[in-house]
Amino acid sequence: MKLVTARLIAILLLVIPGILACIGFLKMKNAVYNYFVSFGYDDIQPNFEWLPFLLGLLLFAVGVGFIGGWTFFRDRKRNYVAPRFRPKRPKPPKPTA
Repeated sequence: MKLVTARLIAILLLVIPGILACIGFLKMKNAVYNYFVSFGYDDIQPNFEWLPFLLGLLLFAVGVGFIGGWTFFRDRKRNYVAPRFRPKRPKPPKPTA
């Protein structure tokens, strides 16, 4: 039962940032869409909704950054990354004469 609980928590740790990233993407999409749709109306002045767009950008960046960091550090631990991302090994000290 302990393993099932641990896996459920791990899945939730990835699903919640994924949902936040989706919500952020939708907020950005709606802000841009509403801006371009407002050009079709003659009686209103088109204005861009900056607050929802920036909130969406923040949510998207946090969600994608968390999932990307999670994947990167997991792959780094399992040695799946390119050599430049592997941890550096200390050089042995030079012998002195």
